[in-house]
Amino acid sequence: MIPRLDAAALAAGDEESLAALGEAATGVGFATVYNTTLSAERVEEAIATYRAFFHLPEAEKRAVDMARTGSNRGWGAPGSEQVDPEANPDYKQFFDVGFQLPEGHPLGDKRFYAPNLWPKDPAFKAVITAYYSDALDVARGLLKAIARAIGADATHFDGAFETPMALLRGNFYPARPDWAGAKDFGIATHTDYGCLTLLATDGSPGLEVRKRGGGWIPVAAPPGEFIINFGEMLEFWTAGRVKATPHRVVGGTAERISIPLFFNPTYDTNVAPEGSDEVMLAGDHLSARFEETYVHLQAKS
Repeated sequence: MIPRLDAAALAAGDEESLAALGEAATGVGFATVYNTTLSAERVEEAIATYRAFFHLPEAEKRAVDMARTGSNRGWGAPGSEQVDPEANPDYKQFFDVGFQLPEGHPLGDKRFYAPNLWPKDPAFKAVITAYYSDALDVARGLLKAIARAIGADATHFDGAFETPMALLRGNFYPARPDWAGAKDFGIATHTDYGCLTLLATDGSPGLEVRKRGGGWIPVAAPPGEFIINFGEMLEFWTAGRVKATPHRVVGGTAERISIPLFFNPTYDTNVAPEGSDEVMLAGDHLSARFEETYVHLQAKS
């Protein structure tokens, strides 16, 4: 079962809500959350902004094509990401923006803080930048609740997220193409790479979560509610207590828009299991995973 949680109750420390979050984090790996500071209207505005961009002529989108960069900023064309090496590249399109550091910052040369690319329409930048900032605040609050839910202090993760490698993505899943076969997906089976994913959707079905005993659970949320899940980085950071769960989007008869915020710590955070003598930098883990899955980075690695 995927629990539905009240974000305000989590922030207030409601014991029943925190217990349900703890069960989700250590069990199924997914939950839905409502009553955040991001309203349905704000989510719908962001969805409409992405939808308008994805329906532009390809030549306009090519002007901000991430394939000409060494990072993951801007537009990703169909086939530009391959999350499962046993499947074909994903047929979705997407648009990535990330955290911007001030000029001269010591981490400024890392690809995770690369300059954002923006379409020529200034409204796109205004809407998405505002959404990104507010989604970061929602994610920070949820991470405090997650810390409490697994028995730590609410501030346990705070110092690791001062300059987060936080990536906001607009995903465009067209109707499943006629040519699609058994190895073709909107996004193939994968676990998220980082810590916490805050996912808004247009309410359309499509996302499926793998059950621990096999099979798939469909999960959806209307605009204004969010799907959250936990990534590989948080799983090994917590020595396996928090679970990263495989999921996928096969695709259906209608197009679908989703907006995940991948909330990840500062580049040089040690995310090795707490209490161990190991060192695993958050940025090194993400670098390895990005080079495996972004097709334009595979060619350069």
